[in-house]
Amino acid sequence: MKKPLLATLAALAIAGAGAAPAVAATPDTEAPAVKAVNFAGTVALSNCSGSVVRMPDSADDDPALVLTNGHCLESGFLDPGEVVVDRASTRSFGLLNSAGTRVATLRANKIAYSTMTDTDVAVYQLTRTYGQIRGSYGINALTLNDAHPVAGTAISVVSGYWKRVYNCSIDGFVHQMREGDWTWKDSVRYTAACDTIGGTSGSPVVDQTTGRVVAVNNTGNESGERCTLNNPCEVDANGNITVRQGINYAQQTYQLAACFGLDSKLDLYASGCTLPKP
Repeated sequence: MKKPLLATLAALAIAGAGAAPAVAATPDTEAPAVKAVNFAGTVALSNCSGSVVRMPDSADDDPALVLTNGHCLESGFLDPGEVVVDRASTRSFGLLNSAGTRVATLRANKIAYSTMTDTDVAVYQLTRTYGQIRGSYGINALTLNDAHPVAGTAISVVSGYWKRVYNCSIDGFVHQMREGDWTWKDSVRYTAACDTIGGTSGSPVVDQTTGRVVAVNNTGNESGERCTLNNPCEVDANGNITVRQGINYAQQTYQLAACFGLDSKLDLYASGCTLPKP
């Protein structure tokens, strides 16, 4: 998993993570139009990145949700097989505008859902609605895509923690990814240009064409070790293991759309909801 601030100060100095935000490159004449990717709707946590997200059919008066990683919870890593649902939380998030300037502090009232089993995700429910956030700060939530992403898609990993955007493409998908005691399924593998660092955990992965969130950034193989903490390995359907040092990964988020309904309520037994259950 991507480490928080103190573990990455050296990497920041080397990588220039405080630089001005990147923008998507101008496409060639045959490529789909690329939307400008910026920081509006992203958030900075105490140790990670995240974003205010809505489902495709969310209403303005629904409580707003924040998406990040399960390993970014204020209580620390979850055990394999552990699922958190409707746990009280007062965690705060720094809301960013398009330029990466913090314009507000948002606060949760609960962790709606979190797990590090099969995926690495946490969804916080906020005390304010989507409409209230837009009315006060002119910022819209990012919309989650409700379909499986496609290899070759141009993406941006947008870190509210570092105020940095990484641009690359989806290189492919991993049948199973193992890191320490945890196993994740159908993970997104980036091309090498997304050389994310600690503190980028929980960043939304945005499709540059649609502007929708297709995954949440969560880990990378730092030193070439095999299936250890901070060194995930890839496991194919036949059990063969591949290690890709320096390559980074995300967990898909389309599954969430089937599990959150009216008033942002979680229903793990809704049709099409495949998230792990407690």
